Amino acid sequence: MNNLKRLVALGLVLCMAFAFAACGQKEQEPAQNAANTTTETKTEETKTEETKTEEKPAEKTPEELEQEAWEKEPMYGQTIRYMLSDGCSSAVNIAELLGYYEDEGLKVEGFKGDSDIEAVGTNTVQVIVGHLAKQVVPATNGVDLVVVGGAHFGCKSLYVAADSPYQTLEDLKGKKVSTPNGIGKSDYNITARLFDADGINPLEEVDLVQVETSACVPAMQKGELDAALLTDLYAYDMVKDGTLRKIRSMLDEDIDDMCCDISMNGTFVKENPITATKLANAVKKASQWMGENPEEAVDLMLKEGLTAGDRDKNIEYFSSLRCGVSDEECEKQLRDIVEDYLRLGLCTTTDDADTIMGYLWHPLGSAD
Repeated sequence: MNNLKRLVALGLVLCMAFAFAACGQKEQEPAQNAANTTTETKTEETKTEETKTEEKPAEKTPEELEQEAWEKEPMYGQTIRYMLSDGCSSAVNIAELLGYYEDEGLKVEGFKGDSDIEAVGTNTVQVIVGHLAKQVVPATNGVDLVVVGGAHFGCKSLYVAADSPYQTLEDLKGKKVSTPNGIGKSDYNITARLFDADGINPLEEVDLVQVETSACVPAMQKGELDAALLTDLYAYDMVKDGTLRKIRSMLDEDIDDMCCDISMNGTFVKENPITATKLANAVKKASQWMGENPEEAVDLMLKEGLTAGDRDKNIEYFSSLRCGVSDEECEKQLRDIVEDYLRLGLCTTTDDADTIMGYLWHPLGSAD
């Protein structure tokens, strides 16, 4: 009996021991699970931080990319030089006076020289506004020059003495006609195209000579000269007082020739495309402004010494010019001139208009 009691008591003790052991194990499991969860959370956080570190930087805007490219150009931050001019080719000056260069982030200074073609061809200046008629031939002969846009139409006309018998260019066959700035230069080429437009061969049927501008009118009055190509502004007063009579003009509806264009040094444009575009923007804006605001333009030009004479005369003259030429118009005018020069034998290095257009025409910028 006593042995039985001992066995029962021993069984109870063992049961209690097993129960306590089980409870201890259950109490440890949540703690272990919590520890595992914490470790997993820390691991995920570490992965997230690593992912953030590996993220690519935000893409740059087109403006930021252009700025970076601009800063790599040789002329970035350098002073750009333009050829000082006056009269109808004053857009390069006006662009500085109106702050258009500064708006484009450019530093500029004007340069005074004798030959704009030589200056831009040698990169002494980077931009000019000048007569398109005198640029084509030098460019085909190796002068480093490209046309980037147009400036304006009009400017010059053929004049005769008011009391002369000449009424048309047909009447001037075999007569002496002055191209004041010289054979082969802009006046010569403009005059040649005016005669050509009327079906007259200027190299064979007209005697083209050089007589300096101030001597043309006295020579015509003495009968030593029959006609002369003059700027409309120069001839304005003499037409009004009955001394001269206009016989043919670049502004005649059937001709409508562009006078001046915007040109740059070719190497400068190639090496500094962004700088060159900004430069073209400024000059084109100035030309557009002159066309839209002839009175304000004249007042500014008179103040700065870029033109002279009576204000009303200047306003009438500048109002007649078609300033702010589109690239489409400029390209057409340039091609017409190239084809005419080839046909007239003024361009001799090649007989292919496309070849000349390929290296001469390089449109840049906008007035907008």
